[in-house]
Amino acid sequence: MLGGGVAAVVALAAGVAWFERGRAPSQDGAAVFELVLPDLDGREQPLAQWRGKVLIVNFWATWCAPCREEMPQFIEVQRRDGANGVQFVGIAVDQVDKVREFVREIGLNYPALIGGLGAIELSKALGNDLAALPFTIVLDRGGRVAHTQLGPLKAPQLDALLKDLLRATA
Repeated sequence: MLGGGVAAVVALAAGVAWFERGRAPSQDGAAVFELVLPDLDGREQPLAQWRGKVLIVNFWATWCAPCREEMPQFIEVQRRDGANGVQFVGIAVDQVDKVREFVREIGLNYPALIGGLGAIELSKALGNDLAALPFTIVLDRGGRVAHTQLGPLKAPQLDALLKDLLRATA
C-alpha cells in the first residue's frame, strides 16, 4: 500500500509525540505547520502551504460515525468561506482506498491527507489527550491555536468561531 509513506508518518508521529510529551499543546500552532502528509495520490503535502489562512485541521476516519456526521457541514463552510481565507484539511486515520471511496461519496471539497494510525499520535501531540475522534484544531491567520475540539464541532459553534476569526483579521 503506502509502505514508506506510512513508515514516515509513524516516525514523524513518534518524533512529535516524544518532543511534545509532558508539555501543554503549543498555542502558536508551529507543530501543525511542521506536518507533511501524503494526499490521496501519495504526494507529500506540507500543512505550511496554508499558513496565513484560518486553518481547520480535522482528524477523522471513515469508520467514525461522528466524523461522518460533521463532514457535510465542513464541506458547506469550505464552500461558503474558502474565498475569505478559511481552509479545512482532513487528516484521515484510515487506509487510502477507504478514504478515496468516502471522499468521492460525499464530494469532499478540501484536502484529505492520509495519516494512518500514526495520525492518532499526531493528534495527541496537538492536544487530543484521549486519542479519540473526531478531533479538530483551529488556527487563526497568525498560526495561533484558536480552538481545539474533541468530538463533533457543531455548526453554531463553528460559525461563531469563524465569525470572530474572520472579523479579527479583516
